Amino acid sequence: MTLQDVAERAGTSRTTAHYVLTGQDREMRIGEETRRRVLRAANELRYRPDLMARGLRTRVTRTIALIADAVASEAYAGDLVAGALAAAAARGYLLFVCETGEDVDLEERLVQELLARHVDAFLYATFFTRDVVVPPALRGQRVVLLNCRAPGLASVVPDEVGAGRTAAEALLAAGFGEGIWLVGEPAPHVFASVERLRGIEECLAGAGVRPAGTVACSWWPESALERFGALLDDGGEPAAVICLNDRIAMGVYQALAVRGRRVPDDLSVVSFDDSDLAVWLHPALTSVALPHRDLAATAVDLLLREDGAPPGEHRVPMPLRRRESVAARV
Repeated sequence: MTLQDVAERAGTSRTTAHYVLTGQDREMRIGEETRRRVLRAANELRYRPDLMARGLRTRVTRTIALIADAVASEAYAGDLVAGALAAAAARGYLLFVCETGEDVDLEERLVQELLARHVDAFLYATFFTRDVVVPPALRGQRVVLLNCRAPGLASVVPDEVGAGRTAAEALLAAGFGEGIWLVGEPAPHVFASVERLRGIEECLAGAGVRPAGTVACSWWPESALERFGALLDDGGEPAAVICLNDRIAMGVYQALAVRGRRVPDDLSVVSFDDSDLAVWLHPALTSVALPHRDLAATAVDLLLREDGAPPGEHRVPMPLRRRESVAARV
């Protein structure tokens, strides 16, 4: 069925039917009775507009592309996609989702294919926060970087410095001023590591508190179990720890358990990411959440701004999920 078929069924001109079906009836002062006839005719004929043809005429297809290094293979990436899908749908846009697997040639081909389909705008995303080199074909396009950064472009990233402050404040508020250890390997090349540590150190220093020490371990449970266990076996008596992610916290829990110690009775624990582990651990882990859905929603809002997304970093707060792993110090 065509627009002309709808107009004939409604007894109007094709132009009048077009104005009604594109929401311009009030602007064009089309009467209520005429509007109803057109809508009734379109419904009876099951008319659907040819969006591809309209896009070729107007150069607006109401589509967005999300190009990510990982979608199906990484758990966190799913929340980025879900957030972008919801935000795009709320604005009346369709979202194309593409995974590159960090294959530069594939990435370039995908961008060219999407440009050939007249996609209106692009989200360029990574599943962990890092600096990136954007494909040359995206320069000059409407694009916002999601969970990554590049010079001269708008980027939406988690406020990891603020997250570090939040984690430290949780322990300070519980009465800890001494015996706070950091657990995790400081990694200068990892955005989250550098910024979380910066926030922690700034907050503690502002309260006149120095960390008691750092247990350097990789960001996995096995390493944390071994290294934190060694600290305990050497007579270390930490009162509280800030783990750089939830997997490290799992290793700390295990190290305590095999030595007959309990969280939070013997040690309070705060962590980052608020992964599924945080609620599976017993007692449940207090963790600063990575707000992936909020990151994606913010990126879509910036992407679709009429005046364009202002370049530079746009940081999204990371909320604290309070659970049972922190007890007030007596």
